[in-house]
Amino acid sequence: MSPVRYELVFADETGSAQDVVTVERTSSKGPGGHAVYADATGIIRAEISEQDEVRILASGGHQAPAQHVLARRLTETDPNDPPGTAGTSAAPA
Repeated sequence: MSPVRYELVFADETGSAQDVVTVERTSSKGPGGHAVYADATGIIRAEISEQDEVRILASGGHQAPAQHVLARRLTETDPNDPPGTAGTSAAPA
């Protein structure tokens, strides 16, 4: 299962200036088939692969996707998953 939350770190070309935004997994899949994550406003949307590769997705017109973005995992598993079922489906009891 994909992590629930990531921090997206947006850096300028020199890497000195950084903005950090927390995003959470949505029920959507991106064009590459990976989970889509969004911030609380829905303005920042990103497709993040299992290898933490980031593709920023446009959420409106006239947007220029960021080029220098790093994804940092904040959670490894969904806290709503039953214990011991990471990456598997639990059978109903």
